[in-house]
Amino acid sequence: MNPTAETEHLSAVPAPTKVLKKVPVMASIPPPLSPSSSSYSPSHYSPSRITQMGSDHIISILLLLPVESILSFSMTCRRFRSLASSDSVWEPICRREWGSGAVDALVSSLSQQERQPLSWKRLYAQISRLSSLSCRRLSSKSGAFPNPRASHSLNFISDWLVLFGGGCEGGRHLDDTWVAYIGNGHNRVICWQHVNSGVPSGRFGQTCTHLSKFLVLFGGINDNGERLNDTWIGEVLYEGQIDLRIAWRLLDVSALVPPPRGAHAACCAGDQRVVIHGGIGLYGLRLDDTWILDLSDDFKSGRWHQVMNAQSSPSPRSGHSLTWIGGTYMVLFGGRGSGYEVLNDVWLFDVGGNGPEWKELKLSGLPSEIPLPRVGHSATLILGNKILIYGGEDSERHRKDDFWVLDIGALQKCQTAGSKKTPRKLWKRLSIEGHHPQYRSFHGVCTDRSGHYVYVFGGMVDSVVHPAEAYGLRFNGELYQIKLVLQL
Repeated sequence: MNPTAETEHLSAVPAPTKVLKKVPVMASIPPPLSPSSSSYSPSHYSPSRITQMGSDHIISILLLLPVESILSFSMTCRRFRSLASSDSVWEPICRREWGSGAVDALVSSLSQQERQPLSWKRLYAQISRLSSLSCRRLSSKSGAFPNPRASHSLNFISDWLVLFGGGCEGGRHLDDTWVAYIGNGHNRVICWQHVNSGVPSGRFGQTCTHLSKFLVLFGGINDNGERLNDTWIGEVLYEGQIDLRIAWRLLDVSALVPPPRGAHAACCAGDQRVVIHGGIGLYGLRLDDTWILDLSDDFKSGRWHQVMNAQSSPSPRSGHSLTWIGGTYMVLFGGRGSGYEVLNDVWLFDVGGNGPEWKELKLSGLPSEIPLPRVGHSATLILGNKILIYGGEDSERHRKDDFWVLDIGALQKCQTAGSKKTPRKLWKRLSIEGHHPQYRSFHGVCTDRSGHYVYVFGGMVDSVVHPAEAYGLRFNGELYQIKLVLQL
């Protein structure tokens, strides 16, 4: 691989600004009596029915309401404030919005000290107004570890990291698979293991998508520069409690398959579908097509079909990101276009409803409030329904080290409410504490089951510039752990 080649918020919770006009529980409150009314008399006054309701009933009603209405309700009296701030309300809210699996994984990842005084309302507030990350470099306790590389794949499966392929020094394209046990994320030292099994041929710029206990690998570019369109299944097999291996096999697919490509984007769409978009096709042509792989036959075989009826769609590009955000939705960001321009547009793709549909999100704001255009970045769904964007490079191959989050939770609320307007401020730049990763692009990134920890491996990083070179460039082989900073 040529190193210059492309592969491509609650201070607890914010005070509500708008109160719902219709709240079911308010229907039980009798209308106020006017002083001029013939029936108005202090002797006729009685407390409203809601104040006489039991706490369990009130909590049951609160759990049917959006967060903004719960906060408004908590401002009415001392008793209601106590009820609306209780863990009986906020733990179910966290599970409703983030998923029970992610919440359980988060709790298990917290230290005993963090877990004891845990306030669910405070946790929700911390995630909603997330502003910083902490980073540390992890070391390997064994002499064996993956070679420095870029444009590889990195996945998190059942507390294990799984790494495959990529390009490295000398233009070689790797076909190795490595695994490392992470556990609850507290260890600073890990042990990489090289997995010996039948694997796909060496390549870089492929996509590798995690579904259930399987990895779905598609495409990439081989040693000869050839674009590939083969589909592989990697089944995760556990051998005791401390060993894991990946059994790769070529997937039997229908005759209709996507054209060969590399540096495309892919993500899952639920438990049995994979979506791919764009990439670099034959003769270096950038693509704009969208394909869906159906794996409903228990991953024994698959069927590709192309999305044809989308009225509008993203322009041709490569080195972009595609991130599943739950349900039938995914988000596309950035990449490099056909004219070699670098992009920072955002698109929402829905594979449900009346058919697959692309919609561009017009996100306004000052230049400092929106990420600069980039290619070869990473985009990962983290805790709190946010997409974390890291790194990448611009049109002149200047690499980046900034972290941004895109608030998908706010976007989804607008979609649910049927609003045609996009919230103005969905982007937020985060600060970083600890061992800051270098400027990098085409690295591998994944998140743990909770979305509390993010792992970064490899990529292209800046190097010492030789007098005869316009810029420095080298492959990286370091592993970083990035943690959401929560003041619990």
